[in-house]
Amino acid sequence: QVQLVESGGGLVQPGGSLRLSCAASGRIVSINAMGWYRQAPGKQRELVARTTSVGSTNYADSVKGRFTISRDNAKNAVYLQMTSLKPEDTAVYYCNADIVRPPLVVGTEYWGQGTQVTVSS
Repeated sequence: QVQLVESGGGLVQPGGSLRLSCAASGRIVSINAMGWYRQAPGKQRELVARTTSVGSTNYADSVKGRFTISRDNAKNAVYLQMTSLKPEDTAVYYCNADIVRPPLVVGTEYWGQGTQVTVSS
């Protein structure tokens, strides 16, 4: 079985920073895209940032210039560095990954359990 385990959420004041981490474990051949999504109360889940296996990235317009996604392929991990946080960034953040497991050659989408980020004074 494959698991995505997130960490790093919490309460931070406006203008502050947080770093989210997500590591995949289990029998993994390779990981294609990895990313972060978020869901605020009463809203749909939305893409925050995404990175491919070769390092290309894309971001939601609302976080460009403030958030940075990175990954460590050797550790099957993805990170989200969040700076200049705003109250509207408050949400549950979910890790997402397209993981290839043996004996398959195509990926399956997996989700983490979510980590709460609250931006408030």
